[in-house]
Amino acid sequence: MTTDTIEAAQRLAALREAMGRAARLTDRTAADINLIAVSKTQAVDAIRPLIEAGQRIFGENRVQEAQGKWPALREESDDLELHLVGQLQSNKAADAIALFDVIHSLDRPSLLTALAKAMDAADRRIPCYIQVNIGAEEQKGGCAIADTPALIKAARAADIPLLGLMCVPPADIEPAPFFALLAKMAREEGLARLSMGMSGDYETAIMLGATDIRVGTALFGERPSAARPVPASGRGMLRNSRAK
Repeated sequence: MTTDTIEAAQRLAALREAMGRAARLTDRTAADINLIAVSKTQAVDAIRPLIEAGQRIFGENRVQEAQGKWPALREESDDLELHLVGQLQSNKAADAIALFDVIHSLDRPSLLTALAKAMDAADRRIPCYIQVNIGAEEQKGGCAIADTPALIKAARAADIPLLGLMCVPPADIEPAPFFALLAKMAREEGLARLSMGMSGDYETAIMLGATDIRVGTALFGERPSAARPVPASGRGMLRNSRAK
């Protein structure tokens, strides 16, 4: 086992331990929570030690970047699961359906139409989350809260498998009320899963019902300097770094 793999295993174990502490408050265990390792901007050589340490679910933000990394990694490990956790352009729907196992960012009727068409053409149904713009932020993607029930209804009518709801709360604001609101919306729509929580707030998200957390910095460390800078983050139940 290489030094990089040992370090990755230590980070993974520490994260799962923290997940377990938060999960116990909702009568769950860490095994009940999907840990999605967000590997955007990470090179293959940075991802491989985490795979060797046992991590199997990964998330990418961009289709094109994922296309350059994951086919080779999947040839080495055929049990990996890849999630699209970033915004998806409608013209990339077919590429996304071919590459990803789960999509977290279905947020508008035009994308729904494109995904349904791509799924029909590929004869492959990809589970999706509806992304909700939970903080009503103009600069962020996501379906408006008021429009979410209609989008859910349309997705079901189009035979798109819906897992649940996803959100990214506003930065620098206590995230708990936003997570609680998303959980309430999911219950009202009969959706079982909640994709919420990142490196700075995943414990809060788990305590409020998250079934899937999207963590990058806590597993990989700070991203390469060539990437867009992200704020430093550490674990903490009520911290709110937006780094994925």
